[in-house]
Amino acid sequence: MTQLHISSQFDAGAITVVSLADPQDIQLQIRPDNASAFAQWFYFCLQGAADVPVVLRFLNAGQSAYPPGWDGYQMLASTDRRRWFRVPTSYDGQVMTVRTTPTANRIYFAYFEPYSYERHLDLLGTVSVSDLVDVQHLGATHEGRDITLLHIRDVAATGPKKKVWLIARQHPGETMAEWFAEGFLQRLLDRDDPVSRTLLQHCEFFVVPHMNPDGAARGNLRTNAVGTNLNREWLAPSTEKSPEVFYVRQKMQQVGLDLFLDAHGDENLPYNFVVGTEATPGYSPRIEALQDSFKAAWLAASPDFQTTIGYPRAAPGQANLSLATNWVGQTFSCLAFTIEMPFKDNANLPDARNGWSGARSKKLGASVLSAVLAVTSA
Repeated sequence: MTQLHISSQFDAGAITVVSLADPQDIQLQIRPDNASAFAQWFYFCLQGAADVPVVLRFLNAGQSAYPPGWDGYQMLASTDRRRWFRVPTSYDGQVMTVRTTPTANRIYFAYFEPYSYERHLDLLGTVSVSDLVDVQHLGATHEGRDITLLHIRDVAATGPKKKVWLIARQHPGETMAEWFAEGFLQRLLDRDDPVSRTLLQHCEFFVVPHMNPDGAARGNLRTNAVGTNLNREWLAPSTEKSPEVFYVRQKMQQVGLDLFLDAHGDENLPYNFVVGTEATPGYSPRIEALQDSFKAAWLAASPDFQTTIGYPRAAPGQANLSLATNWVGQTFSCLAFTIEMPFKDNANLPDARNGWSGARSKKLGASVLSAVLAVTSA
């Protein structure tokens, strides 16, 4: 047998190796974000174990950021980094254990299907060829990566336009968010899609498909290069701590906003759901009616969406306005949602082999345009 080796020195790679001496007891630690205690994301390559039964033990799973997230979770694996599948995983309250027999000499394991920076750049390149898209540079991250906005509109359409914003991956390890954005963009730019064509008659779109490229490249779950959780920065962002939010918020204030969507992933709940602005001081019957219309339209458009299970509501008037959805909804008096997708599977429509996946996130991102149409066409 080839000597076992684990590597993670690649885009978004993250793991700490404790012991590789025994294939039946590979001991690992989930590495925390740099400059932060958040520890949940991992992504690494195991080499030398083709046709060898292996047992991987994540010794600090019980001390991670969200330990309940391991209950019912099944880890992802791939031999080519294109096709990902779930492998048998268990959790005893402290240690997460994975048992599998790799079919290839190199196998990759990840918390969720990665969305690489190269794919992000490819996405920007693909959509930029459309005459509907204006690619805008808003600023730079701490490490010099672009903060990119896609402004999408049909210049031939006359009359006032409602401004729809979608941002994704404030938390870089929530890669399903950029898969969601990719599906959203692909459908929106499809000239043969009647929903998209209708939307572009009376809406313009502002899409930031990747809010946190530094954190993603470093293999972080929640934070940027200097350890900042971007989704706690919206009240008072700064170029020192959170340039990503600073420049995006600045653009919002310049152009305005009528509908806001912020795509995320949830470690624990095996469902797709939204979080609205019910606890903000400015929540009103008008916003409530828009929320109801949006959710009803999305339920009709996608069986992967549901409204029964989600987060508990904060008390009225007690919303944390440092969160993007709350700040935007309060500031612009508009409909605003945080979209949450699972790291596990959609328990209402499970897929034993793949669980929730990048492909399913893309489909969900495409389907939300029907809900956007329902609340912007009136």
